[in-house]
Amino acid sequence: MKKVKYYYNTHTLRFEKVEVPLRVKLLRIFGFIAASLVTAALIFFIAGRLIDSPETKLLRLQNDDLKDNYAAIQERTRQLEMKILELEDRDNNVYRSIFEAQPIPDSARIKDMETKREVKLVENMGETDLVKNITAQLNNLSLRVAYQAKSYNEIDEMVKNKEKLLAAIPAIQPVSNKKLKRIASGFGNRIDPVYKIPIFHAGLDFTAPLGTPIYATADGVVKTANYNAHGYGNHVVINHGYGYETLYGHMVRIKAKQGQRVKRGEVIGYVGSTGKSTGPHCHYEVHKNGQYVNPIYYFYNDLTPEQYDRLLKLAAASNQSLD
Repeated sequence: MKKVKYYYNTHTLRFEKVEVPLRVKLLRIFGFIAASLVTAALIFFIAGRLIDSPETKLLRLQNDDLKDNYAAIQERTRQLEMKILELEDRDNNVYRSIFEAQPIPDSARIKDMETKREVKLVENMGETDLVKNITAQLNNLSLRVAYQAKSYNEIDEMVKNKEKLLAAIPAIQPVSNKKLKRIASGFGNRIDPVYKIPIFHAGLDFTAPLGTPIYATADGVVKTANYNAHGYGNHVVINHGYGYETLYGHMVRIKAKQGQRVKRGEVIGYVGSTGKSTGPHCHYEVHKNGQYVNPIYYFYNDLTPEQYDRLLKLAAASNQSLD
């Protein structure tokens, strides 16, 4: 039963019923509703901050797992990068050195990585920083591995051609010199026999009687076999491949023909004194990648260690060359 309220009216000296205006009733209703909404909002806000929903708990667990996995992947990536660096270093400084091949510069590896974007790993996984970072590292490693595999394929070909390589390296003396008495002048600055001033001598001079056979010091193809009046006279140049060339000067007669394929130890001419020469001898040069190198370092096939040591001392003597 609804309670009825009364108040005492001092003007009429009577008790009268309390009448609440509609406007006040509406305000009270709206106030109650507003207070309820604010209270509910506060309760939800506090509950949301302090109490995780099942979905939030799951997401939080997944996020923690992702962080742990990312740390593990980063460590694994770091280890792989160290392995790649070690392989690249061994490729340049060990494997290629064995075959006297030019090392691959880092700039070439980087250029190849930039121009051959052949691996596009997990690019569509998402746009988060974690995914982008992992993707970039994996792409980098994949490209480096692909380039390293290409390099090892080249080295594999070098291994298959090892016998050809060894046969192409100058390894004997150009004239018979068992008693080691035929080296008259070594590599380096020597007194020129004509101008009597120090001039760079690009090879070794082997004295020998006129007509002594001259031998090819490695397998190759005769590049030049002709006469030069102001220099080497009758001379032969052999291209051995792998960057090696040898020159034999001042021959009395040339036996080899241009374009002919010759073997190590094959006679290509005979000792003479043609061209700029002051006596019968064989001027012998070794070129590697277009540069003069000391031939004394290429006589390891027909000398004992003791003989080689003696030959080094003879070739190092400062004296006058014969050409």
